[in-house]
Amino acid sequence: MYGDLGLKLVQHAKRTQSLSQLPPYQSDIVRSVTREVRDLDRDVTEMLEPFNGHFDPAEEPATACSLLVRHLCMRRDKRCLLAYHRVRVEMIEGMCWSGSDLLDQVQASQNKVAEEGARIGSAEGSGASSLSPEEEEYARQYEDLLAAYKGQWTDIDLTGSLEPPRDLFIDVRVLKDAGEIQTEYGAITLTKNSQFFVRQGDVERLIAQGFLQKLN
Repeated sequence: MYGDLGLKLVQHAKRTQSLSQLPPYQSDIVRSVTREVRDLDRDVTEMLEPFNGHFDPAEEPATACSLLVRHLCMRRDKRCLLAYHRVRVEMIEGMCWSGSDLLDQVQASQNKVAEEGARIGSAEGSGASSLSPEEEEYARQYEDLLAAYKGQWTDIDLTGSLEPPRDLFIDVRVLKDAGEIQTEYGAITLTKNSQFFVRQGDVERLIAQGFLQKLN
């Protein structure tokens, strides 16, 4: 029935809003909805072809009703497609603003799924990205745009938390090697499993990216 696949996309979008990570892109459903729109448009064109551009709804009420139903179905499918992609775009932008390296997270998640699939011998562990190729390109360009925007105010971290820190200095544990970083009190080398007592403002971004863990 027309609109059923569009409804599935809306349900996926609603579920996405309650998740902390972006779920896999529903490429099959998106293609099916797009194909349905093209089929409906072709039906409308074929129905109007015999009238040679002089269709009068009053003289052909049955045809007019059929055309109206198809136009409404096309409009609904398009709105469902827009709603689904808008929710995903807003989540991608939000993750970029939070300071998270979205593409690195996607790659890490992809590798984890592939490793798990290989361990259990499952075909589902293909390691497919949760982003479509277009979303990956959008995220890459949005991060570049955000970096250029933040570059105008080098003394302010626009992606930092809006809540003031309770403690100026915090204890952190290094979860994965991050190399050497420069802090207000000098350079430190972040090697896995090491711990440091550092100024929170110097490592907030590394905590958001998953390199460091804040200790209580």
